[in-house]
Amino acid sequence: MEVVADGLKNPWGLVDLGGGRMLVTERAGTLRMIRDGRLLPEPVTGIPSVFASGQGGLLDIELHPDFQKNGWIYLAFSHEKDGKALTKIIRGRLKDMTFVDQETIFEAPADEYVGGGNHFGCRMEFDGKGHLFFSIGDRGDKTTPENYAQKLSSVKGKIHRILDDGGIPSDNPFLTTPGARPTIWCLGNRNPQGLRFDRGTGVLWETEHGPRGGDELNIIEKGKNYGWPVITYGINYSGTPITESPSRPGMEQPATYWTPSIAVSGLEIYHGGLFPGWKGNLFAGALAHQKLVRLEVDQDNRVTGQEMLLERSGRIRDVRSFADGAIYVVYDEPGKIVRLVPAR
Repeated sequence: MEVVADGLKNPWGLVDLGGGRMLVTERAGTLRMIRDGRLLPEPVTGIPSVFASGQGGLLDIELHPDFQKNGWIYLAFSHEKDGKALTKIIRGRLKDMTFVDQETIFEAPADEYVGGGNHFGCRMEFDGKGHLFFSIGDRGDKTTPENYAQKLSSVKGKIHRILDDGGIPSDNPFLTTPGARPTIWCLGNRNPQGLRFDRGTGVLWETEHGPRGGDELNIIEKGKNYGWPVITYGINYSGTPITESPSRPGMEQPATYWTPSIAVSGLEIYHGGLFPGWKGNLFAGALAHQKLVRLEVDQDNRVTGQEMLLERSGRIRDVRSFADGAIYVVYDEPGKIVRLVPAR
């Protein structure tokens, strides 16, 4: 385990720009540059103000699939309007440590904004076909069937799908449904914290926080309902039940779940060359349980085994793997980034 950068304040998302440069978001609202293994003291300027309260702030960062040609960098953050907040996505370019050419890619209608600091999501992921998937949590809505996550009229508690410029794909599942938000790809997701597309299998994987128990790993598919809060393997924080049954016809079951909750966070699918025995494995971080979970899956995308790594090493926010084949682990606390490489 090699330290890439430390002294960070609640880092959230990480990308590799190439040429020895990496960008990492800090939840309070700063974007930091790592150059040739050194964290630069001054942050990137031009980043918009964020709603840095509770779980909100500057969240995920993602690169356009043709970043080396067009330079587009995508940022997801908690955006404030009149004391209320919701997830917003912008894109821009980096020029001399300043974020320029900014464009709004997704912004919800003002009447969707709500108070509180819980369950913003937000992870972003391109599918290699010009589509950007992203998650928005249910914003801590009450655990009743009327929860935002079950309402197609709300962007909250959903996985969304848009074009790289913010346009709406013509084959989105609820595009012509009266009253539905056209960006919705699936519904019934409580607080999605990990989202990765496996280009080897074509599967979109997602991790999301349950309540007290019931953290989930899901295979995300078009138009499906993942059940929250109608079905769940978790219970209320008070100890009372949420649902009578963890299953219901027409609602999807998770690929696996964790009870008690591990506070599952970022997700990665490993296809690098440094760890050939781990190719095709999923890696999920855990905040509260402070560990990295390695998941083995078979050809039918069934979870066949789990291994707990880096236990009690700190709150893990995200996991990434880049062209060098190493596994990068982003620690929320203590604020640092480490690089896993084979033992010599």
